[in-house]
Amino acid sequence: MQNSIWLYRLYDIAEEIKLDIVEKILAQNKPTSRMRLARIRPKSMQFKNPPVTVELDGGKVELPQGSFSTVVTAKIYDLGVVSIVQRILLTPGTGYEDTKALAVYLYNTESLEATFARQLQLIRNILAPAIVKESYQGFTEDFTIYYFRDWQENWDPVPLLLAEPDPVSAQVRRETLQNSFSYSPGDLTIITWDSALVYDTTGSTDIPDLLEFAVSQLLELRYYDSLLTEEMEKMYAAIEEAETRFRRLNHYRQIMNQLMELVVDISEITERIQNSLKVTEDIFYARVYGGALSIFRTKEWMDNIQHKISVIQRSYSMLSDEIITRRSMWLEVAIVFLFVLEIVLGFLPVFHK
Repeated sequence: MQNSIWLYRLYDIAEEIKLDIVEKILAQNKPTSRMRLARIRPKSMQFKNPPVTVELDGGKVELPQGSFSTVVTAKIYDLGVVSIVQRILLTPGTGYEDTKALAVYLYNTESLEATFARQLQLIRNILAPAIVKESYQGFTEDFTIYYFRDWQENWDPVPLLLAEPDPVSAQVRRETLQNSFSYSPGDLTIITWDSALVYDTTGSTDIPDLLEFAVSQLLELRYYDSLLTEEMEKMYAAIEEAETRFRRLNHYRQIMNQLMELVVDISEITERIQNSLKVTEDIFYARVYGGALSIFRTKEWMDNIQHKISVIQRSYSMLSDEIITRRSMWLEVAIVFLFVLEIVLGFLPVFHK
C-alpha cells in the first residue's frame, strides 16, 4: 500500500442483500473476501455479518494534476449498502503541495461521479438475484481518506482534511485536529465529518475499513430517518382522509396495520445496524470507532428514529382508543335501540285490541 487518496461512495440500494448469494455470484469471475481487521484478534471485534469485498476494474484516471493509477473495490453490506472505493495512487515521491492541490481538486470536481455511477449499475445488475426489495432512491454518502505510509512531520494535515488551499483560523485548526488518534509513533488517524487522514507505516487498512463501516451505518440511519418522515406524512394524510369517510373505522384499522408493520420493520433494522459491529477488547480501535460514530452523530440520528417511532406508536394508540370509543358508542346505541324495540313490541298487542 502506497500513499493514496481514497474516494468513497456509499449507496443504499435495497432493504437487504444476501451475502451468501453474493459470494456465489462473484466467485464465478472474481476473487472475493469477507472484511476482517488484520492487526487484532478476531474476537476483539465481532462483525455479525462482515461485508463482502470484491475488486473491480481500475486502470488510469486523467486529472489536471497528471495521470494516476487507480484501484477500485466494492464492499457489499447485508443491510443493503454498496460501497465503491476508488483509490488514486500517488506517484512515489509526490510532494505535499502537489498532494494538497490534488485534494482540493478532487473535493470540488464531479468529473469522477460518472465512473462511480457505472460501477454501481454494474454491481446492481450482477447482484440482482441477491438483492431483497431493491429500491435505490439516491441516498448516498461520500467520504475521503488521505492514506499515507510516508508522512513528513512538517506536512500540515488541515488543508488536506478541509480541501482548503487558503490559511484557516486557529479555531478551525483546533476543531479539525481535535479527533486525533495514535497508538504508536508510526501511526496517526485524524477524523472529520467527511474526511480522514490515516498514516500507518505498516500499510494496514484496518482503520479505513473501520471508518467505512461507520459511514455505512450513518447512511442507513439517514435513510430510515427519512423513510419514517415520509411515512409519518402519509399517516397524517391518511388519518385526515379517513375522517371524511363513512366507514372510517375500517380505514383506521388499515392505517394501524400499516403503522405496526412499519414500526416492527424499522425496529428490527435499527437493531441490526447497532449490532452489526461490536468492539469487545481492543481499546484503541474502540476509541477510533467510537470517535467516528460520535463525529458522524449516529446517536442523534438514532434518537430521531426512536422519537418518530414513538410518535407513530402514540398515533397507533390514539387510533386504537378511537376505535374502542366508537365501538362502545355503537354498542350503547344498539342497546338503546333494542330497549326501545322491546318496549314497542310490548305495546303492539295493546294496539291490536
